[in-house]
Amino acid sequence: MNLKYKRILLKISGESLLGKKEFGIDHEVLAHYSLAISEVAEMGVEVAVVMGGGNIFRGVSLEQGGVDRAQADYMGMLSTVINGMAIQDSLEQIGAKTRLLSAVEIHKVCEPYIRRRAIRHIEKGRIVILAGGTGNPFFTTDTAASLRAIEIEADVVLKATKVDGVYSADPMINPNAKFFETISFQDVLMNRLNVMDMTAFTLCQENKLPIIVFNVNKPGILKRIVAGEAVGTLVS
Repeated sequence: MNLKYKRILLKISGESLLGKKEFGIDHEVLAHYSLAISEVAEMGVEVAVVMGGGNIFRGVSLEQGGVDRAQADYMGMLSTVINGMAIQDSLEQIGAKTRLLSAVEIHKVCEPYIRRRAIRHIEKGRIVILAGGTGNPFFTTDTAASLRAIEIEADVVLKATKVDGVYSADPMINPNAKFFETISFQDVLMNRLNVMDMTAFTLCQENKLPIIVFNVNKPGILKRIVAGEAVGTLVS
């Protein structure tokens, strides 16, 4: 099969792992993500995954409760390691080869993130799960996704969401919101559309790294994207 994208960085938010739960991880959602990831890996796509942690802790919300911002962000980074461990186990249960690397070093459960090591794992066909954010407070996991995608020389950032792509307004609130099949970085900025946080978005823009925003809950959508089918919204 001809693949449009041969090396991808998939960003999965922690909130999406909630599914129908109010806290923690919905195992049906986890199994759905793992199957979708393993399917594209079996097609020969090199896959890296960046996990969020909002289903367990969000640094920003903890800060609002009075926790020091840096301390809160480190707590959020640890939650991404928990999610990384969960998706690693789920992938391995269906036969996928994985490696879990974290920017926050926890030697008992994962390898430290080293760029060249991550690339070597990817070249060997392993699904690389990148946890711990950037390893620094005051940066989101969206920024971690953009940074890691650039570092590993990914062809595209795939941002998994609950909606079909980028709209002119929140489609959950405004049913008349316009859907964009493609949009430029400049138009996203000019119209103040919420794709990623500004640091993450600027990293992609400056490095000419396309972003595809898509509805991860649609069956088979990852396979369609790597094959070059126009689904979701392409920001380039």
